[in-house]
Amino acid sequence: MTSPASPKTYHVKSFGCQMNVYDSERMGDLLSADGLTAVDTPEAADVVVLNTCHIRERAAEKLYSDIGRLRQPRADGSRPTIVAAGCVAQAEGAEIGRRAPDVDVIVGPLAYHRLPELLKLARTGRAVDIDMPAVPKFDSLPQRRIAQASAFLTVQEGCDKFCTFCVVPYTRGPETSRPAADLIAEAEALVARGVREVTLLGQNVNAYNGGLTLAGLIRALAQIDGLERIRYTTSHPRDMQGTGGDDLIAAHVEVAKLMPYLHLPVQSGSSRILKAMNRAHTRESYLATLTRLRAARPDVALSGDFIVGFPGETEADFQDTLSIVREVQYAAAYCFKYSIRPGTPAAAMADQVPEAVKDERLARLLAAVAEGSLAFNRSTIGRRCTILLERPGRKPGQLIGKTPWLQSAVVSIPGAAIGDLVEVDIVDAHPNSVEAVPVVPSSQESAAA
Repeated sequence: MTSPASPKTYHVKSFGCQMNVYDSERMGDLLSADGLTAVDTPEAADVVVLNTCHIRERAAEKLYSDIGRLRQPRADGSRPTIVAAGCVAQAEGAEIGRRAPDVDVIVGPLAYHRLPELLKLARTGRAVDIDMPAVPKFDSLPQRRIAQASAFLTVQEGCDKFCTFCVVPYTRGPETSRPAADLIAEAEALVARGVREVTLLGQNVNAYNGGLTLAGLIRALAQIDGLERIRYTTSHPRDMQGTGGDDLIAAHVEVAKLMPYLHLPVQSGSSRILKAMNRAHTRESYLATLTRLRAARPDVALSGDFIVGFPGETEADFQDTLSIVREVQYAAAYCFKYSIRPGTPAAAMADQVPEAVKDERLARLLAAVAEGSLAFNRSTIGRRCTILLERPGRKPGQLIGKTPWLQSAVVSIPGAAIGDLVEVDIVDAHPNSVEAVPVVPSSQESAAA
């Protein structure tokens, strides 16, 4: 079996977080700039990029499963060029080549700007780059291709927090921030291509310090004509404490374009478990941050992350997690079972929780989160807001847009198009969406009467 010497098409499959979605888009930009054309399926591609995430459970197994499918010969006896990219590639490195000899390129998340060059090198043997170069990859990326109303914008990468369960400091390196001027220029270019909303991304986005604080960057971006909405994720509770947190909370009050939504992962409701996780915040300090935020912006929607079954977690610790879910009343939350990441301190901890116990706790947590999400959605019935239309709905004539609180709003608006900002009334709620109707301008109401 052979891979194409001069590939013409590519497909990028992204696993995991929004950072990976952004990185996948940028790898697509690189390959398009190099003359390749994107296709919708790996079966039609000469080059298949598997952009992996090491945070999610069984991440490596998913990678090897996909590689196994891709290495099967096609009708003409060929196979695609296979690229293992992202955090699993960074963490496993040469081990990927040993377990999966058909992989042609192994590239980490800080080196993917070299992807076109690595593909050329792979014509004569496997090409590997898992370095963490001093020169930021962003300086080598081409102009972005974009064709949607909302776009991600990575402002910060890496992590200095060293939570005991997490591999990000080892796969993404230390915290680094992009210069504010570069980000403003990139946002202006996105707006010129039709983007109306940007989501600022970072492993610890509120640790941003590229010449401005995150609040300062938000204020600067809000001055861009045509940029209508700004969001950010993921925040760390430690960075929301003190003056930096006060500055960001003030921005939620003073910057109209900053949406009333905060993703603030707590991971556990037990201060004892938080200490074992090295989270640098307690249950009490976390709740105090939310109290400050809600006092300033009462309509803010909150989301979080939770890990169940961390080593040593007792039923009492888990009950603390359930109680914080009910106390905070999250609009949404991401919930995961703890899974061992080799090389992390938690992997060597005693009192690993049995899988059956983790499964049972996760089911209870998901039920509590779903109850809270539905309650939040129901609480917005009767609100009038502006939604950004992003994609077609399931039924003819339906469109789906995002409310300021990141809800998916289903609406039928004759003549409306994706990318429009439209005023609606929320009239019904479901666990994962709300229903809305367009607001009829007063002149039309008068004419109809």
